[in-house]
Amino acid sequence: MTYDLIIRGGTVVDGTGSAAVTADVAVQDGIIVEVGRVDGSARRTIEADGLAVTPGFVDVHTHFDGQATWDPHLTPSCWHGVTTAVMGNCGIGFAPVRPDRHDWLIELMEGVEDIPGSALTEGITWEWETFGEYLDALERMPRAVDVAAQLPHAALRAYVMGERALEAPTGDDITAMSRAVADGIRAGAVGLSFGRTAGHRSASGEHVPGTFSEEDELAALMAAIAAAGNGVLQVVPAGVGGEMGGDQRHSIDAEIDWIGRLGAQFKIPLTFLAMVNEQDPHDWQRWFASVRTANMAGANVRPQVASRAFGMLMGHQSRMNPFRHRPMYRSLMNLPLSERVRALRNPDVKARILAETPDVGDAHSADQLNRHTFKRLYPLGDALDYEPSAEDSIAAIAEREHRDPWEVTYDVLLGAEGREFLLLPLLNYAGNNYDHLHDMMSDPVSLQGLGDGGAHCGIICDASMTTYLMSYWVRDRTRGPRIPLETAVHRLTGDPADFYGLGDRGVLAPGRRADVNLIDLDNLGLHYPERVEDLPAGAGRLIQRSDGYVETLVLGETIVAEGELTDNRPGGLVRGAQPLPA
Repeated sequence: MTYDLIIRGGTVVDGTGSAAVTADVAVQDGIIVEVGRVDGSARRTIEADGLAVTPGFVDVHTHFDGQATWDPHLTPSCWHGVTTAVMGNCGIGFAPVRPDRHDWLIELMEGVEDIPGSALTEGITWEWETFGEYLDALERMPRAVDVAAQLPHAALRAYVMGERALEAPTGDDITAMSRAVADGIRAGAVGLSFGRTAGHRSASGEHVPGTFSEEDELAALMAAIAAAGNGVLQVVPAGVGGEMGGDQRHSIDAEIDWIGRLGAQFKIPLTFLAMVNEQDPHDWQRWFASVRTANMAGANVRPQVASRAFGMLMGHQSRMNPFRHRPMYRSLMNLPLSERVRALRNPDVKARILAETPDVGDAHSADQLNRHTFKRLYPLGDALDYEPSAEDSIAAIAEREHRDPWEVTYDVLLGAEGREFLLLPLLNYAGNNYDHLHDMMSDPVSLQGLGDGGAHCGIICDASMTTYLMSYWVRDRTRGPRIPLETAVHRLTGDPADFYGLGDRGVLAPGRRADVNLIDLDNLGLHYPERVEDLPAGAGRLIQRSDGYVETLVLGETIVAEGELTDNRPGGLVRGAQPLPA
């Protein structure tokens, strides 16, 4: 037989968690037809000896809701093996929407997810009102990577309640929202998302609509999902990570209580964000125990975890710079990076900036950085050390060198021609290590996610977490246990695909989609983050490229080869759950 494609002699890690095997993979019409020893010829043959052959990665936590309307590849995620991206997380998105609420939704996305409003305003062509019409618009656009969309609760509230979106809904409001949810699920939404943490605010400081929704509203919307067929509920719970806002009304323990009870009642898959905080680093064990109890009662709940710390990168390319509150530094901020660095190397400029008192309104935050944060502030360095030790901190360097930590910070940030970053881990870094995170990731009840692809453009690039899991956790970690290769691949492929009901992908087996990564594991790794101005309206963001992905294929067509994007557009919109092949 002549196939369209044969991938020969690779180390097949099939996405099920089973041991890797040396095998061929044959593809016809975008579908895998044979895995094993394949006889016959092909129109194209890839010699994969020495390469890992894995399913394409399924990233369940992205914020490409706007970018998906103009970027067919969804950079930077496509540089990190992602072939299916699920968006509409955290209750934030762009449909359904009334014509007079476009700017309001952009402001919400800008505030919560740090995506430049100018880029969204310039880049989005509003061709929809209902969620189904939004899906139609996504489907019309040729794309390289598959996208799936969840219906966001904040947009839903604004669509139904208008100016009253932050208020308690009436019975009629809940009925109208339930109807819109059912319509969205039937149109192809893969689920619904709730954002319930007081830490999420719009660019103008408003809470996210639905932050304080009562249980009757939540239950009604979950019932609508169940009645319409099926779909995942994704939740950012109140109190996540121990971050309690002044008017936060619920704790994460109370959140997990209703998540478990309603999950068992309505029998829909449910995932909530779970992170370790420094104050109570063992809390996650109690949450996981509650989840197991709920699942024994019939729920299908998965705590969603990251593969590295949740925090920010501070530096001259970041929106967050330790000196941004000092007048002299602020006067230089609009200079091109090379000119700014040249000015900052001037000893007189350095002395003046270090001697300045921060602006009065920011003195408290600057003082907090001085007294507390230097012990948690680490140079990222050439090695991109996302799990640094206490002795690597700015405070430790300053103590060893008998210098002021502000001066150390100033000098470090001039490294790499001003492109150095300082890592500030806020969550998932209790005890200055990843021991808790390892245990969370190793627990089969957890779901891998939280990469936030497309979001937090000014301070992080965590879309690279897939590559980090496959390189650092599988191969490079020395400060504690690693993750087996087969487990890591399963967590990025078959497991999330199964949870979201995407039975046509995530596993290398006959009948499944030929979404495939060919990976040189020995050379797999991350590039240093960099700032680019490639968004609409010239807006900037941090991106991070990778090495080691020899090819990434969607439906058997190469979309990225050795880091370079191709012109192939085999991807599309995923409308709802996809059945397992017969």
